[in-house]
Amino acid sequence: MSVVAEFTIDADEFLLGQIFSQDSVAHLELECVVPASRQIMPYVWIYGNGLDQTESSIRDSEQVETLTKLDQTDDSALYRIEWGDEQEGLIDGIIETNATILEARRKEKWFFRIRFDSHRQLTAFNTFCRRHSISVKLHNLYSLTDSGTPPKFELTDSQRETLFQAVRDGYFEVPRRTTLGEVGDKIGITEQTASENLRRGANKVLKNVLLGQR
Repeated sequence: MSVVAEFTIDADEFLLGQIFSQDSVAHLELECVVPASRQIMPYVWIYGNGLDQTESSIRDSEQVETLTKLDQTDDSALYRIEWGDEQEGLIDGIIETNATILEARRKEKWFFRIRFDSHRQLTAFNTFCRRHSISVKLHNLYSLTDSGTPPKFELTDSQRETLFQAVRDGYFEVPRRTTLGEVGDKIGITEQTASENLRRGANKVLKNVLLGQR
């Protein structure tokens, strides 16, 4: 069963974010296309002032081979970017796990919505991020249903963040690879709060998944 993850990530955690991190453009969105090769992010819409400066930033990047402006309105432009062979970070993780970018945009941080063909792929992506010290903040995780409506499990933001961090760092593995204190430190809460979030969040998810199937 396919699963969709929605998360945010700091700009310096992946290549495109690094290129645009110093630009004055107000908003960026990636055009979603079916990947036929490693070129999984060839099209990007750029909104706001400073388009000329942004073009220079992209062309100056060692990882960019060519940049082509395809269309332009008063305050936005669509570009095609051909990347070099050397990609890194988040993008390599998406490529290695054969995931599909459904949505990606930047305002203050980058927001990604990515579909994985199975939970095994999601686990592989999580392992890749952990191995390469890529820090992502999960906001939602759901399986696709016939109705297309993602289950929310009625988790608070703090419960969702605690559960994700605990799973990401191996708290539920045998033997455990982290402690609740370490989980709390990473997301800025006390060990007691992390424990409460974990128990209440896990209870909501398990009730929804297990009892809801009966």
